[in-house]
Amino acid sequence: MKREINIATWKRKDHFEFFSRFEEPFYGVTVNIDCTNAHRYAKESQQSFFLTYLYLALKAANQIEEFRCRIVADKVFIYDQVNVASTVDRPDGTFGFSYVNYQQDQALFIADAIQIMEQVRQGSGLKMADADDHVIHFSALPWINFSSLSHARSFSVSDSSPKISFGKYTDENGVKTMPVSIHVNHALVDGYHVGQFVAGFQKLMNQVGLADDFLLQQNLTPIVQTP
Repeated sequence: MKREINIATWKRKDHFEFFSRFEEPFYGVTVNIDCTNAHRYAKESQQSFFLTYLYLALKAANQIEEFRCRIVADKVFIYDQVNVASTVDRPDGTFGFSYVNYQQDQALFIADAIQIMEQVRQGSGLKMADADDHVIHFSALPWINFSSLSHARSFSVSDSSPKISFGKYTDENGVKTMPVSIHVNHALVDGYHVGQFVAGFQKLMNQVGLADDFLLQQNLTPIVQTP
């Protein structure tokens, strides 16, 4: 579901109109995220580390209204939720596109993602995922510990979806960090909102699995859902 924003009364009216005139309204930042706890959680629970942080990044993005706004035919809409459009690596060195709906339940999201991404992995070619504007474009470069990143862009195609990329994590004295690149359309998203996303994502990465740890410390059995 989505609703149209009345641009005339929108607090971002001037900002939207200013940046909408730019040939390139996208800007990006690269930050380092502490993934020590999230990596430990994924390994101990035998889950995919990629799908763990992908879910947490999508959850953080859904908590911020500006990350759920899209420009469609010069109108601005805010969606109830945004989903994943992600690249998927293949054994032959190519990649495909996948589309996964966001679900608040982490185990259900990961189970769906495993099934959908495996289908893409076993395919060939570059078939576009069955998705529309209410997605975030995700990609991973687990081979590169990058400090900056740019994206291929077709300026003839209207695009206002955020683009988030993850790099190779490194370990220094037991602390694991991972570069994360965030590109957004300035007509919709300011640096303040990017800061909110980074803080929210880091908080979720720090907290994932801690509820289960607490239950184990109290000699209670956590509810574990597996794909």
